[in-house]
Amino acid sequence: MPAPRTAAQCLVEQLEVQGVTRVFGVPGESYLAVLDALHGGKIDFVPCRQEGGAAMMADADARMTGGPGVCFVTRGPGATNASAGVHVAAQDSVPLILFVGQIARRMRHREAFQELDYRAVFGSFAKWVVEIDDPARMPELVARAFRTALQGRPGPVVVALPEDMLTEPVESPLAPRVTAAESAPAEADLARLGEMLEAAERPVMILGGSRWTPADREALTAFAEAQGLPAITTFRRTDLFAGTHPLYGGDLNLGPDPALTSALAEADLLLMIGSRMSESPSGGYTRLGIPTDPRRLIHIHPDPEEIGRVYQPDLGIVASPGGLLPALSTLPPTDRDRAGWARRLNDAARAWGETALPAPGPFHPGEMVAWLREALPDDAVITHGAGNFATWVHRHFRFRPGQRHIAPTSGSMGYGLPAAVAVSARAPERTVVCVTGDGDFLMTGQELATAMHLGARPIIVLLDNSIYGTIRAHQEREYPGRPSGTDLTNPDFAAYAAAFGAHAERVDRTEDFPAAFERARASGRAALLHCPIDPEAIRPGKTLSDIRAGR
Repeated sequence: MPAPRTAAQCLVEQLEVQGVTRVFGVPGESYLAVLDALHGGKIDFVPCRQEGGAAMMADADARMTGGPGVCFVTRGPGATNASAGVHVAAQDSVPLILFVGQIARRMRHREAFQELDYRAVFGSFAKWVVEIDDPARMPELVARAFRTALQGRPGPVVVALPEDMLTEPVESPLAPRVTAAESAPAEADLARLGEMLEAAERPVMILGGSRWTPADREALTAFAEAQGLPAITTFRRTDLFAGTHPLYGGDLNLGPDPALTSALAEADLLLMIGSRMSESPSGGYTRLGIPTDPRRLIHIHPDPEEIGRVYQPDLGIVASPGGLLPALSTLPPTDRDRAGWARRLNDAARAWGETALPAPGPFHPGEMVAWLREALPDDAVITHGAGNFATWVHRHFRFRPGQRHIAPTSGSMGYGLPAAVAVSARAPERTVVCVTGDGDFLMTGQELATAMHLGARPIIVLLDNSIYGTIRAHQEREYPGRPSGTDLTNPDFAAYAAAFGAHAERVDRTEDFPAAFERARASGRAALLHCPIDPEAIRPGKTLSDIRAGR
């Protein structure tokens, strides 16, 4: 048995065994013992400025490492603030572990200071919520938390830590490092998949979900090439298949190419891998029949509960990407000539995304994104939160192999900046660009302080139209000419960023953007480019006036 140490020290040791090197959080008196156990150790504690930003940083860190992101917050308001990031991890299938300092055990059920029932608060969207009452069970339950977060469909786990428990002695041995179990298709299912695929004239592969490694992406591309199989990506999963590949068929975002949706309707086989085909990519659950569809459907997902949850497939296979791709590589190359079918989708995708449509105002977001598409290096990372500004990224950026797209499928505002800070800190050698809107940015803008504290160097491109653009667009569609609650009064964003010590510039014209971006990149520190845009330029090819007029 190991020598006695406190439960807090045991927790930190267990995190080290699990390979954790960085945790995010806002310090609180409810877990002082953990903060002390972290002092001078192997794990870097990143002090953030708000718990929602801390949880979103942990989420983005998980997307970069493949392991669970870890966040520490205090009880009550600390936990409820963090819930925004926990919800992102839940809907985006990201492994996240939120440790919450809890009131002392003897004070329960008295509404003690900042008391919260964590099972009731997080139980509807976390994969598992547990309170560790017995310090001897610390290794067991922390290991289980990691395994639960990682396996099947990944997601968040919430672990409450009573503050009096953290100082009690523990002699329990540590649990070994968790490696997520991989699931692979049975031989009979793989054979049937091969038969169904070979029989199809117009198959389409639909990609989504999580647990994808760089090696999985490479193997997926090789499989698509062997089968002549066009690939489309789902909402904000656009880096799963290179947009520059001739088999790329586009992405199912909130405003997809009509030519893509038309082709999807003509497909005779849908091979859905990793995706749940939830509300956004399915166009409000309209693009596939429920419960059954006239097209043949193969649904492959690492969680058996997701198969048949909404769509009843002709063939359901429980498999993670790591277990699936080696099996798919054993299928013989197709004898079918699908070149014309694949070319149709790829030609449409190129025509849809490569040319920026005219837009009002001296700063054109589409042209800016098109410039980034050509100028960014092959290992660049694009982050963003939610808002109509993101539609230009979806339409005009084509991710090359090695580039990453880190954005919330949950549609959470405020995600882009914390994500960019975490990614830049984790991979300082990579160019990290956060494209954000004025409303999106000010949800978590204070995390610029965290960027400066870490020495992170994201480049923030802030598109400022002084409105909550997505909601204004909905208002003009549903209640034309009657805006309500969507006008914003904004600060001088360049001055705001400069106050944190970041490089900051205002860019009023599209033609001035390339030089400003290069100055930002050369500054060697976090940078913000404040780019005012005309409120009429609400999305590619559409103005607010168009929406108001029903065009």
